[in-house]
Amino acid sequence: MKISSIDIDRRKRCGIPEIVFGEKDSNDLVKIIKEILNMDNKVIITRLDKAKKAKILNELNRKHINFKFKYNDRGRVLTIYKGKSDTPGKTESVGKIGLITAGTSDINIAEEAKETALQLGCGVVEKYDVGIAGLHRAIKTVEKMKKSNVRCIIVIAGMEGALPSVISGLTDVPVIAVPTSVGYGTGEKGLAAIMTMLNSCTSVAVMNIDNGFGAAVMAYKILKANKKVILANNG
Repeated sequence: MKISSIDIDRRKRCGIPEIVFGEKDSNDLVKIIKEILNMDNKVIITRLDKAKKAKILNELNRKHINFKFKYNDRGRVLTIYKGKSDTPGKTESVGKIGLITAGTSDINIAEEAKETALQLGCGVVEKYDVGIAGLHRAIKTVEKMKKSNVRCIIVIAGMEGALPSVISGLTDVPVIAVPTSVGYGTGEKGLAAIMTMLNSCTSVAVMNIDNGFGAAVMAYKILKANKKVILANNG
């Protein structure tokens, strides 16, 4: 039974490769990964827990497939590179993004965004735990981002979700807001945060709850488009 139809042309069509959602059966994941590696030199798997990661790597080793890998524990992102190169999966750089969290509890989603962005070709300047309860931290963080010449900022927050609006009011680069399910009571697993972000008066782009991956892809596309404009103007 064929369980998948690999979209190997997605990189040409959309600018990013097909990235595998890891909350599938482990055996199905192995089949999909093998199929992608037959056609490409790298595969990225998101939302993959440690147990599935171990099973996948063991199965690839058992089948004598040459590969290297990188696993981000907190972000639950596994990248597998075909072959044994000392510099696997080298990707063209498109520039730097900023990555900010309101709290330490938001870091797991931030790490998903960070690892995805790195694998796509973004440099990442991160600063965690700078929520609005200490507003001076947010101001200093934006200054750091400006000095680092980031071209887009991902801001991740749970609870009331106010930080992206604040950051957007302090910078002229696009801000991508990611609400998280961190919180309790009327926070409703991220619903309060996403409603705050959707109603922001400082113009932020809003991803779905806990969607660090989607934020990274959007940031990458913004940077890639920006790079094309710069190259065209300098051409």
